[in-house]
Amino acid sequence: MRTLSRFVGFGTIAFLFSFLLGACNTGERTDSPAAYDASQDSLRFENETHLRNVKQLTFGGNNAEAYWSFDDSNIIFQSDWSEINDQGCDQIYVMDPTSPGNGEASNYKLVSTGMGRTTCSYFLPDGRIVFGSTHSTAKECPPTAMFEQGRYVWPIYESYDIYIANGDGSGIERLIGGEGYDAEATVSPDGKYIIFTSTRSGDLELWRFEIETGDVLQLTDTLGYDGGAFFSRDSSQIVWRASRPEGEEAELYRGLLEDGFVEPAALNLYVANIDGSNARQVTDLPGANWAPFFHPSGEQIIFTTNHHSMEQGGRLFDLFLINTDGTGLEQVTYSGTFDAFPMFSFDGTRIAFSSNRNVARTETRDTNVFVAEWVD
Repeated sequence: MRTLSRFVGFGTIAFLFSFLLGACNTGERTDSPAAYDASQDSLRFENETHLRNVKQLTFGGNNAEAYWSFDDSNIIFQSDWSEINDQGCDQIYVMDPTSPGNGEASNYKLVSTGMGRTTCSYFLPDGRIVFGSTHSTAKECPPTAMFEQGRYVWPIYESYDIYIANGDGSGIERLIGGEGYDAEATVSPDGKYIIFTSTRSGDLELWRFEIETGDVLQLTDTLGYDGGAFFSRDSSQIVWRASRPEGEEAELYRGLLEDGFVEPAALNLYVANIDGSNARQVTDLPGANWAPFFHPSGEQIIFTTNHHSMEQGGRLFDLFLINTDGTGLEQVTYSGTFDAFPMFSFDGTRIAFSSNRNVARTETRDTNVFVAEWVD
């Protein structure tokens, strides 16, 4: 899930209504403006001034929540692409972002079990990985539902637990589990903590897991969905998406959650200290504002939103930047389709994201992973 965590099925997120890391790159660029030919950057759209040399890494199905390893040498992501996955629902894969980008199946390594449904994978600094999975409950994919009580919803599978494994997928063990939903795990850059979303308190709240001791700390306690959290590069702050339903909407939220669903229609971004203190709202925008990630400077957040397309039904999702104090809103992507799940590389020079864009610029429901150079 996470990230609208995708919450679980980012394929449905691609048409919602139809989880930083990196020091700020302050060094001088080695390429001059004359060396860059925008006409050859066929996956970059007009006005995308922050992106350069956009490269496609997957080529079919739904591929999302692509996150860098701490040395920037690999990307971990979830996929239901039939060329590499015959399970029928998301599994976790690792790929080299410098691969030829030709879609060869050998470019992608399965690191989950191949059973159940998986979501929200992430690297640890030591190269191990964490991800959410339902495989211990059943080998089959759990049933999916897009609509409940006439609302677009995400299913909240109580069979999700969080697993840890070696970087090649070996040695898989359950790390965080128990009653209810446990997923959407990401790791602090200092390697001390994992933040995740759980229903263990009766609501969808953020929890912090200390890797060395196994101690858990509840970080949020306000009614509504809290999830898709990420740490700042210095491990001092967290950013996440949250709903804050009131009145009749609060009753609807409770009813959907009791039935195992959440509606991702009204979400805004929040930041806090890593112990949950000093929580404050960053965005106050209509629609779904989600998949936030800290800019390498720690002073901005990049995120996914449809606030600018609500008058057209909210079907268009783009990446935007905003200062952590809620000022300076700036649009980043202009593909006219779905752009989401951004993450900066640790060295601050690149960004990974998922999109429905393609070279032919034709309409498609395929959500693929892309990498681009980042220009501040």
